[in-house]
Amino acid sequence: MAKPVEINLALQGGGAHGAFTWGVLDRLLEDETLHFGWISATSAGAVNAVALAAGLAEGSRAKAREKMFKIWHAIHQAGVPDLTRLNPFLNGLVRPSQLTTHLASMLSPYEFNPLGFDPLRRLITEHVDFDLIQSKSPVELLIAATHVATGRARLFRHSEISIDAVLASACLPVMHHAVEIEGQAYWDGGFSANPDLVTLASESPISDTLLVMVAPRVNEHLPRTARDISNHANRLTFNAPLLRDIEIVTAVRETSGAMLAKGRLAPLCRHRFHLIDGGPITGTLNPETTLKPDWDMITYLHGAGRNHAEKWLEVARSAVGRLETVDLANYFCPPVEDGIRFRSVAASKRPAQRRGAATKRAKPG
Repeated sequence: MAKPVEINLALQGGGAHGAFTWGVLDRLLEDETLHFGWISATSAGAVNAVALAAGLAEGSRAKAREKMFKIWHAIHQAGVPDLTRLNPFLNGLVRPSQLTTHLASMLSPYEFNPLGFDPLRRLITEHVDFDLIQSKSPVELLIAATHVATGRARLFRHSEISIDAVLASACLPVMHHAVEIEGQAYWDGGFSANPDLVTLASESPISDTLLVMVAPRVNEHLPRTARDISNHANRLTFNAPLLRDIEIVTAVRETSGAMLAKGRLAPLCRHRFHLIDGGPITGTLNPETTLKPDWDMITYLHGAGRNHAEKWLEVARSAVGRLETVDLANYFCPPVEDGIRFRSVAASKRPAQRRGAATKRAKPG
């Protein structure tokens, strides 16, 4: 039997694609020797995180798996356009009508949804006992939201976890009213922490963190249509906080050795990171399929998440507690001159010899 180990989880947001993360957690919960320490999560990641924490607080991994299933099934059942268009998380599950698209682009949510109706509030409240999370959850939570006034990340911790904190973490401003907590307005945590790696790795007493990615790291095709440009801009926006955190980790490691590092960020030098990347799966999906409340699509992503978790357990599980299994700097931040370039129509039509010459010139001498 494998030796019991503890690991933190960092769960990225990604709307309906969060079903991939559900699958990952579903499989990890089957490994009784893998114990969870802290969970840093944003948006859809936060929904999965509180479901997991609530189930564990009730005393079993089976409860956690059951809660995640019930929440995702309820999301599927709530897939009615005139309801889900009012919430950024559920909006990713249905194809908006032309009217809905027009409203979202021409009106603010304060105009087309003046009462702030939010089906996700009822849905999560029915399945998650937040009082129980605060009193009995065995995992520490860091749920990220963005403070509207300053743009800074607000991390809601164990004793602050509430339905409002989760809704704030998933609040896209073009689709929903800002969520007010203690007199302050908050938007989606993806703008500022998606998820927060630095706080997690520098404060948690557990020295291993598994990052579960949902959004594709790259898109090799140059967007040209208005829709593609908007989608690509959103991907860049919500991946930027994660890249910033990885650059901080890399800079700390480069400027001070593990034996010499001091101060609040010193643990970053010794922290061990691991990765399950769902980007190659979500990046190949037809955009239309992410806009349908299709149970087959949700279960496909869940199954893909389980498969990726299974492979990670086979290959990297034994390294937890001893070795880091992903080089964050090289995986996420390759040198620009060696990085992936956009594939444009013009570039694809260049003669082979000319393409080769251009590539050769682009490399440093």
